[in-house]
Amino acid sequence: MGYFKKAKVGRKVYDLIFGKGKIVEVYEKSHYLLMVEFNNDYQVAYTDEGIPNWGNFKDQTLFYTKDIDLTSEDFSPVKKILPSKKIIKLRDKNKLEVRLPSGIWKSTKRVDEDYIEKLLKKEKYHFFRKKK
Repeated sequence: MGYFKKAKVGRKVYDLIFGKGKIVEVYEKSHYLLMVEFNNDYQVAYTDEGIPNWGNFKDQTLFYTKDIDLTSEDFSPVKKILPSKKIIKLRDKNKLEVRLPSGIWKSTKRVDEDYIEKLLKKEKYHFFRKKK
C-alpha cells in the first residue's frame, strides 16, 4: 500500500532532488510505478513509495505538491567556494555536500556519481560545500 498507489497522469508532484514536476506515465505491473518529468526535462521513474531509481536513496523523495513541507530542508546559499583539491579531500572523508537541482543540500554519498562527476568536470565548485 504505497503513497502513489492511486497516481494519475498529469498530477503535479515535488521531488526533493529535482523540484517541481508532473506524472507523465503510470505503470501497472512494474517495480517502478510511475514516470515523472521535471521542469529541466529530466525523467525519473519512482516506486509506489516515491523512491527514485536515481542515486542511493532509501527514503521517499517524491511527494504530491499539496503534501510537501520544505521548512526543514536547507536551501541556504554557499558561503565559501571550495577549491577542487579541497572538494576531493572532503569527498574522500565523506564530509562533502552537493546542491541538488531542487536547491536542497545532500551528502555526496546519497547522490549519483555521474551527477557529481559532471559538476566537477564543468568546474561548478559552487555546488559543493563542507558538511555542517
